[in-house]
Amino acid sequence: MPRREHTFFQGSYWHVYCRGNEKKNVFMGQGDYKHFLDKMKEYRNTHNISIICYCLMPNHFHLLLRQNGDESISKFMHHLSVSYSMYFNRRYDRIGHLFQGRFKAKLITINEYLLHVSRYIHLNPLKLICDTATLEDYPWSSYSEYIGRNAEKICDKEIILKQLSSIDYYSAYHTFVNGHILDTEFMNIRSLIIEQD
Repeated sequence: MPRREHTFFQGSYWHVYCRGNEKKNVFMGQGDYKHFLDKMKEYRNTHNISIICYCLMPNHFHLLLRQNGDESISKFMHHLSVSYSMYFNRRYDRIGHLFQGRFKAKLITINEYLLHVSRYIHLNPLKLICDTATLEDYPWSSYSEYIGRNAEKICDKEIILKQLSSIDYYSAYHTFVNGHILDTEFMNIRSLIIEQD
């Protein structure tokens, strides 16, 4: 089946995600996560891309991105994935593809959906979290930045936070993400933000 080509354009928002080849882990330790984040920040500036939010999981990652100029998100993702794959293969003395094919991307056309996409992305670590831990304890997502517990400024959060009718955006976002979400609602959101094969 031929791969689907996306038309990335200035000002567009995309949910971008990719998993490890054969569903294997692409992050083995803290150094790997940190290296990926460093490269993400580097190429964000090089390619004029805004990172709205992110979550890195052991065998996949999710990014919500905005293309700010004419240069395509594809170039950003190509440089990020090639650079990280070369690092990973050197570090673990391996060869071959690290990721399962090209990244997938879903255009988010309605601003209000961005809030729900961010929640979907930030809820990803729940399956890894034990009874005594919380989402804010997971160090490899932008959630702690969104609730004001991480001073590092990787994300452009305004498009998300301004949708919350509250003076205390951090608290309102925490409540929004941790609020009860029905399975049917979650699946409806997922269908809006996951590219259908």
